[in-house]
Amino acid sequence: MNLKGKKIFIAGHNGLVGSSLVREMNSLGIKPLTVEKEDLDLLYQDRVEKWFKENRPEVVVLAAARVGGIYANNNYPVQFILENLRIQTNVIESCFKYKVQKLLFLGSSCIYPKASPQPIKEEYLLSSKLEPTNESYAVAKIAGLKLCQAYRKQYGCNFFAVMPTNIYGPNDNFHPVNSHVPAALMRRFHFAKIEKKESVDVWGTGKARREFMYVDDLAKSCVFLLKNYSGYDPINSGTGVDISIKEFVEVMREVTGFKGDIVFDKSKPDGTILKRLDTSIINDLGWRANTDLKSGLIKTYDWAIKNKIFE
Repeated sequence: MNLKGKKIFIAGHNGLVGSSLVREMNSLGIKPLTVEKEDLDLLYQDRVEKWFKENRPEVVVLAAARVGGIYANNNYPVQFILENLRIQTNVIESCFKYKVQKLLFLGSSCIYPKASPQPIKEEYLLSSKLEPTNESYAVAKIAGLKLCQAYRKQYGCNFFAVMPTNIYGPNDNFHPVNSHVPAALMRRFHFAKIEKKESVDVWGTGKARREFMYVDDLAKSCVFLLKNYSGYDPINSGTGVDISIKEFVEVMREVTGFKGDIVFDKSKPDGTILKRLDTSIINDLGWRANTDLKSGLIKTYDWAIKNKIFE
């Protein structure tokens, strides 16, 4: 699909991924449609339908979602499943009703089973049990993915889903309790530096390995897929490279300028020892992530300081 001249709606444009998509499209000379939450609350079906009827987008990227870290997922399972089901159902249904030409639904790597073989291939979806701590969010995202497939199967709609790995970058949530690992650790190291603490505690042994991708790389992959992919099956987007938590926090210490020690609390769990996406399908199509971890974290920290996120 040639995106030039298309009316492209980014749902969730103020979030981590949505704001990056806006930047990426603007850099390509594309001005996407956006709407503030106070003008369109995606939780309400009648409001979503009215907006679609009036604005008639031709391409939609559904990046709007209720998101959070382990604490939020554990403590607010009703909100995580109910709000995400409402948002995505309202948007996907309106995409069908108002004949959207292409829909990209953003999922999450947490949709895959906890015990997935590594690296995680798209075909492992629903092959065994989910990780209990984010099950509600994962179930909602799986439902959205399956709804896209159902519309494609029954009506031939060009709807597909992208499953990103762990994302970080500008406009992330840096809340002290509800944030994801990169933002939470960046906040912790920043304040340890400011308060001149001797050490920072990190859960686990540091041996667990994770995959992290800078959000602008995800945005680039989404634009690439809008242009070059129209498959029934979901497609992974990631770096294909994992790093130990020990290595990760060492980079974080360097980026934030913290001079103290890192203490691993081995009484706390490591979680899954390895979690990395298989990115061979998107790589074979011709796309690869190109932002190394240190560069991405530097950009993120610079953005956080400039925007006074920690004040």
